[in-house]
Amino acid sequence: METNATYTSFVAVGDSFTEGMSDRLPDGSYRGWADLLAGRMAARTPGFRYANLAVRGKLIGQIVADQVGMAAAMQPDLITLVGGLNDTLRPKCDMGRIRGLLEEAVERLAPSCKQLVLMRSPGRQGPVLERFRPRMEELFGCVDDLAARHGALVVDLYGAPSLADPRMWDVDRLHLTAEGHRRVAEAVWQTLGHEAQDAEWRTPMPTSAPPGWVTRRTADVRFARQYLLPWIGRRITGRSSGDGRPAKRPELLPFDGPMA
Repeated sequence: METNATYTSFVAVGDSFTEGMSDRLPDGSYRGWADLLAGRMAARTPGFRYANLAVRGKLIGQIVADQVGMAAAMQPDLITLVGGLNDTLRPKCDMGRIRGLLEEAVERLAPSCKQLVLMRSPGRQGPVLERFRPRMEELFGCVDDLAARHGALVVDLYGAPSLADPRMWDVDRLHLTAEGHRRVAEAVWQTLGHEAQDAEWRTPMPTSAPPGWVTRRTADVRFARQYLLPWIGRRITGRSSGDGRPAKRPELLPFDGPMA
């Protein structure tokens, strides 16, 4: 890796995590860590270009089919790839197939850019993580292996105590808050060799009194009604929240978004 390298272009590939949910802007659109990272790079490099091909709900097979070829054809300086976690959260998944598709993605992307970045995704504390932890850790083992073989960098968000804190997660319990996305942007920034703007991004938030029983149960009911039941319904019917949704920023164009 070239420490503190100057990148003139960046393409982000992935699902809702990279699209930026739930870092909502006043106009209802999503920002997220990739936009924040692009803003930092643009502040250093005139004419910096950015594309974000991520679409919420996408499985690794869809990412390979719909995004990887586009990203490789753009031949940017920097590509980030985060995918496969949605597959591991399915009731049934073929980990061998997931590993194979992720390997295909890395083999196609690594030669097309100066630097490929992979991630060990963050995991929220709670029963859902415990249930799917073995699959997630198998996925992250594959990420580490592919990075070693193809010269990619790995951002370890899974091992960051701060991002396991439920307060870093939106009410849907699947997506990071604005503060969570800010910390992810900082993590990638530092992994790329840049001087830290927040050296304590891994540090957990100060402890606070836990909410009372009534508050917790009310939140659980809201979560089940607004998010869990619709999510289960989409799984049963084979639908996705990203069906028919275009990429966030499908063209590699000069960046004009939020700075950070």
